Amino acid sequence: MTIFLIVLFAALVFEYINGFHDAANAIATVVSTKVLTPRQAIMLAAFFNLLGALMGTAVASTIGKGLVDTSYVTMITIFSGLMGAIIWNLLTWWLGLPSSSSHALIGGLCGAALASAKDDWGVMTWAAVDAKGAAIGLWPKVVLPMITSPLIGFAGGAILMFLLMTIIHRFTPRTVNGVFGKLQLVSAAFMGHSHGSNDAQKTMGIIALALFTGTKAGVFENLPAWAAFLRTPKFEVHQWVVITCAIVMAAGTAAGGWRIIRTMGHKMVRLQPVHGFAAETTAAAIIHFASTVGIPLSTTHAISTSIMGVGAVKRFGAVKWGVVERIIWAWVLTLPVCGLLGYGIEKICVALGYK
Repeated sequence: MTIFLIVLFAALVFEYINGFHDAANAIATVVSTKVLTPRQAIMLAAFFNLLGALMGTAVASTIGKGLVDTSYVTMITIFSGLMGAIIWNLLTWWLGLPSSSSHALIGGLCGAALASAKDDWGVMTWAAVDAKGAAIGLWPKVVLPMITSPLIGFAGGAILMFLLMTIIHRFTPRTVNGVFGKLQLVSAAFMGHSHGSNDAQKTMGIIALALFTGTKAGVFENLPAWAAFLRTPKFEVHQWVVITCAIVMAAGTAAGGWRIIRTMGHKMVRLQPVHGFAAETTAAAIIHFASTVGIPLSTTHAISTSIMGVGAVKRFGAVKWGVVERIIWAWVLTLPVCGLLGYGIEKICVALGYK
């Protein structure tokens, strides 16, 4: 039981860090355009993150049972994967780099599972179909979206911005800023809701996996009657897990992640309300779709590339490509580095006698 409580604590720490690490995803543009103050934007994002996190569990199921063979997963495996993701998230937050918390968690879990399977790569589900005939596995749910979502974000942001420019060029800047300043409140709320619906579910999946693993291992056998809700004969995301993760992510978002907010909201490209609206609407639509089909998408990739696409239409040179290069390196490194961290932590724990 103690090991489960440690895993649960680590999962909630990850969720809290995910909240303030990815707060920039929801509010960077609305802050940079000065439509809302940072504190107002944070509160808006926290509220809609909370609502979004309560909507569905498709992504949680993908994380918990669709990426690795759960027969090799132990509590130490889950703990090691979480610690790998936490270390990387804290490092990239300190450096002000908007890396993907989703890929950090997935990389950590896969690396730890590989270690627990004694280097059997078959522990990872690369591509398969579930009982309903839907595609599952790392390729359709992680790798392919990792490639396509940034391209769609860039192209979608550019196209929407181009269409908006053909409409607004006949109006005065004051009118445009006034209208889109109000519309950006809607797009920022949509972005916060979509972010919560996708990112909060990842920790829900991890906790559900821990409950399932603990039940199989007999961790909860001697619990009192009031704690029987911890036992689960099948993989299932309980309502208490959903509510807990939603609240913790909202609290993390409320804490803010100012280093990353400055990178995304000011350093990549200077935005006006119409640009912020275009970027947020594009990214939120992509993330919302991903949440409905159970894809643990990188919300960071979606909003970052949408901002780039919008900025490129404004003026190609308006995007500070040197900053973009640093961000892309963080994206590329996230999965392998977190995989190595999860693998190494699992090996260390086993060497110390924890299994």
